[in-house]
Amino acid sequence: MSRTNNHVDYIEFAAEDLKTVQAFYAAAFGWAFQDWGETYTSFSGSGLEGGFRGGEKPQSGGALVILYADELDASEKRVIDAGGEIIDHHDFPGGRRFHFRDPAGNVLGVWTIAETA
Repeated sequence: MSRTNNHVDYIEFAAEDLKTVQAFYAAAFGWAFQDWGETYTSFSGSGLEGGFRGGEKPQSGGALVILYADELDASEKRVIDAGGEIIDHHDFPGGRRFHFRDPAGNVLGVWTIAETA
């Protein structure tokens, strides 16, 4: 894997229960996981590698991580079916998105490009 100077390289989230959060992101987005002991798991397949720190509660009010989906409605259904909670919808010039809370309590967004008429 190549690294680029001054680019975002990795992202970490908090999660009290790693198995629950792994099951959610695998079902909703197809991410793969690698456990590193009992309190850490890394993920791949998200476009940017990252991990979850186990035994920690998420903090609110920080940066919002936003994923891209070709089919936003299908993505929203997978999030709900996997146990996520939809908390907001936004339409904006050029796109639309939803925000969700994962089973650990982390809030993320998913967006897509607006369909042109």
